[in-house]
Amino acid sequence: MLLSEFDFPFDPVLVADHPVIPRDRARLLVLDRQGGERLHRQVADLPSLLQSGDLVVVNNTKVMPARVPAQVRSNGRLLDLLFVEDLGQGLWEVLIKGRFRPGAVIEFPGGGTGEIVERSRLRTTVRVWGVTSVYELMQATGTMPLPPYIKREPSADDQEWYQTMFAQHEGAIAAPTAGLHFTRELVQALTGKGIELAEVTLHVGPGTFRSVKTERIEDHRMLAERIEVSAQTVEQIRRVRERGHRVVAVGTTVVRALETAGRGGRGIEPFQGQAELFITPGFEFQVIDAMVTNFHLPRTTLLMLVSAFVGVQPLRAAYEEAVAERYRFYSYGDAMLIGSGWATVT
Repeated sequence: MLLSEFDFPFDPVLVADHPVIPRDRARLLVLDRQGGERLHRQVADLPSLLQSGDLVVVNNTKVMPARVPAQVRSNGRLLDLLFVEDLGQGLWEVLIKGRFRPGAVIEFPGGGTGEIVERSRLRTTVRVWGVTSVYELMQATGTMPLPPYIKREPSADDQEWYQTMFAQHEGAIAAPTAGLHFTRELVQALTGKGIELAEVTLHVGPGTFRSVKTERIEDHRMLAERIEVSAQTVEQIRRVRERGHRVVAVGTTVVRALETAGRGGRGIEPFQGQAELFITPGFEFQVIDAMVTNFHLPRTTLLMLVSAFVGVQPLRAAYEEAVAERYRFYSYGDAMLIGSGWATVT
């Protein structure tokens, strides 16, 4: 398929730079995967849409305050450095703008020094010393790495807003945004109806957001991200399947994690490691039956994944309706529920 086929309807005015409070009061466009029918609800209505015995799977990754101010020693230039992944022994993969050669030295105002070790087209690495740990450096001077389409500086509120209630395992540079809509009240309502919850971990990294620059989307390469699907979650999914109920993925990261764990040909199995699965139209889903997802940027791998699940044209029609109905877009915006057989259809 061509990249131009994913130029979806969009109005820049609809980009949300603050979340709805309470979070589960965000709007929810319900899209039937089979017939294409659309309903307009709120995220808080999920318990009335799902059925007792369904399984809702969330991502328990935790966003690091990974955007850290720094200064180039040689010329005093100020910059922001984004810590991406701990490679061990003080070596980190980072994102940084500007021209740098290996050996360039960066100083952090909170203490500590970094030296560029690798600077290539695919990645940049920095070795950090003079601090107890980079995690402590981030906690002391870092801010939440809000997406660039949010045209304001991170605030203290973003420390809570840009973190899901399920966040446990630190390692992401972006939130699994579909999970941001969940509140304790919503979870209580789901479990009170007999809907189960399970967790996976996918540490959101550059792979999720790397721009697709190839004319044919099949030529794009996904960068690896760390995933863990536990034996407990696998067993929950197997039991739900045996009972004939649905597996509902909360977010594209959960979809990628579960479908990665389901690619071995023997059904879903526990998985821990790096994954590069790129889901595009034509992909055969093995694990999930429905998904909750936010509205995504045009020409992105996220949009391609959702298009693979529901079809390019039905999704395009849903986006046209969302724009017309003035839904709020992207990380702090509204959401969609995509699947079939909803308990409430009026």
